Amino acid sequence: MHSNLHYRLPAEWEPQSGVQLTWPNAHTDWAYMLDDITDTYRQLVAAIERYEPVLTVSADGGHHSTLNAQCPINDTWARDHGFITLVNDGGESRLLDFKFNGWGEKFAADFDNAINRRLYDCGIVRGEYVSQLDFVLEGGSIESDGRGTVFTTTGCLMAPHRNQPLTREQIDCRLSDALGAERIVWINHGALAGDDTDGHIDTLVRICPDDTLVYIGCDDPADEQYTELHLMEEELRTLRTLDGRPYRLLRLPMPRPIYDEDRLRLPATHANFLVVNGAVLVPTYRQPDIDAQALRTIGMAFPGRDIVGIDCCSIIRQHGSLHCCTMQFPKGVLRCPE
Repeated sequence: MHSNLHYRLPAEWEPQSGVQLTWPNAHTDWAYMLDDITDTYRQLVAAIERYEPVLTVSADGGHHSTLNAQCPINDTWARDHGFITLVNDGGESRLLDFKFNGWGEKFAADFDNAINRRLYDCGIVRGEYVSQLDFVLEGGSIESDGRGTVFTTTGCLMAPHRNQPLTREQIDCRLSDALGAERIVWINHGALAGDDTDGHIDTLVRICPDDTLVYIGCDDPADEQYTELHLMEEELRTLRTLDGRPYRLLRLPMPRPIYDEDRLRLPATHANFLVVNGAVLVPTYRQPDIDAQALRTIGMAFPGRDIVGIDCCSIIRQHGSLHCCTMQFPKGVLRCPE
């Protein structure tokens, strides 16, 4: 029997039962820098486990954290292949398993797309499993305030090879229904060079407590990202909460450009932070002045929480950052050992 209580997508700062990571190995795109990325993942596990349990999914089932699961994997971006979990006021959860197709069929994703079902069948997570495998949705493409508003971007959800031929209106209805949202706020501007995701919201704008939006800005008119980020900032200033008030806006600095081995720019952004119980883990990029400014700004959005910098110079080399490689589970969902 299903509960009649309303299910909703909780805000990331609500109580959690743990965080999932999918572990790099020599058969992934990390092969050429496996030692570096493994060291970063170990640091990330240690930082998260100061506050809550960690589940690691790996091809070898190695013991990397509190909980470990063995599954074949293509890559390591748990944010985008992980469950999107709804909760209700009765303490029940609903595990939504959307289709992950490698950000619009750019990369192989067949193994990653099967991880959620494997975790559910193994009993690692509790809740009602709900297949949404007829619809492509990545966790990094949505942000929730936990009170009925979900943010997304037009660039990502309307990008090729995701949910065509659905219109924006049809996608809006599908998201509202699936996520229990009262409204979907579409951000129409903002793009980062080197972004494989077509503009995930978690690299651009993050919803924080007390109707606060933390977003990335750019002050250099010569920067290739300047125009789009300026237009995004103007767009954010026009937004209103469900009760008609403007959002509190906190602007993050833009890191100085970081390039890969081929001199292609990487999508570094401090907006890709992870909220855990009692803390916010923030990506840093070995730019002490800019990193410090970003940490202070995020601290203003999350008073009372520890603000912890995590060096993400290894993660960014594969065009992602800290939030991209993690996925939180709400309270009561992850089955942790006693």
